[in-house]
Amino acid sequence: MSELKKAIKDQYKFLLELQQVLETELHLISTRDAESLINLLKNKESVLESIQAQDNIILKLYQNTPEQEKTEPELTALFAQAKEMLSQCKFRTQINQTAVEQGQLRLEHLRNLLLESRAKESMTYDKSGRTRGGSSGGGISA
Repeated sequence: MSELKKAIKDQYKFLLELQQVLETELHLISTRDAESLINLLKNKESVLESIQAQDNIILKLYQNTPEQEKTEPELTALFAQAKEMLSQCKFRTQINQTAVEQGQLRLEHLRNLLLESRAKESMTYDKSGRTRGGSSGGGISA
């Protein structure tokens, strides 16, 4: 087996590992397990670095491959397989991004509800009967 074919197969394994990491990441996002998510992100970063390094290896090997071998059906199929896995990883990344954004929107909504609740609790009335924010009894002295 040529070095290029082996390199592409290795890259496919890295992409498969990334896909599994992305599936786990989505689960951790949905369960809001921050500590595990942070640990997973370190692993994800390592996998992404491996993919980048393998890309560089494949590029060098591809540039040194004779034109005749570049069009071999097996090599073309390996590239197509790796590209499909990459496409799946990109799709899963978009799903995870959407999940994170929705989680942030939920947190922002909850924060706003809490602020509204606090504002209602601290509302008082002045002498003329108008509502006023602030702590109750703030202007009273003994």
